[in-house]
Amino acid sequence: MDLLSVPTVLQNAAILTVILALSGYFITSLSAHMLARRRDKLDLVNKRINEFYGPLYVASEAGNIAYRSLLKRQGKEKSDPILDSEMAEWILWMTTIFTPLNDIREKVIIENAHLIIEERMPQCLLDFVTHVVGYKAVLAKWANGDHVERRSTIGWPPEFDIYVKGSYAALKAEQSRLMHSATWRLYQRLRSRNRQ
Repeated sequence: MDLLSVPTVLQNAAILTVILALSGYFITSLSAHMLARRRDKLDLVNKRINEFYGPLYVASEAGNIAYRSLLKRQGKEKSDPILDSEMAEWILWMTTIFTPLNDIREKVIIENAHLIIEERMPQCLLDFVTHVVGYKAVLAKWANGDHVERRSTIGWPPEFDIYVKGSYAALKAEQSRLMHSATWRLYQRLRSRNRQ
């Protein structure tokens, strides 16, 4: 090796070292940024599930099961008009089962509306809250002994259950995808190493 070529080799090695260091820095920085974005997305999905769609889903499923059970008990297959002979049981189920479940859902919608997936409030959620408000007037009349009205004047929005079930399922799928991606698993491994 020629003595004149030694500085060139050293310069090339230094340049290569700097390039590798910068490349490593950018890759690490990009990876950290991607992991932070994924973590933020997962945090939002978890919050939406835990504070909005999860409680709506559970309360809705429980309400649907209870309503089908009441219909079966009455020997009905669909929501027929409530007969005078069924009124006492209807009031009991409305006040002890359906109204508490409706109150839970109404509170979730009103207090956590910022967690909805869409940019605008879905109409079925507004229709549901309106339905519940309508029942509050009916319940007040029942408390005063007036049983002429038997249901809310604002009907049950059938799209509500479809929306809640579909949104919950989509968020659970997104949660699973975010938690099981290769990048997320790497992040979790690195995080557990740093704790040790």
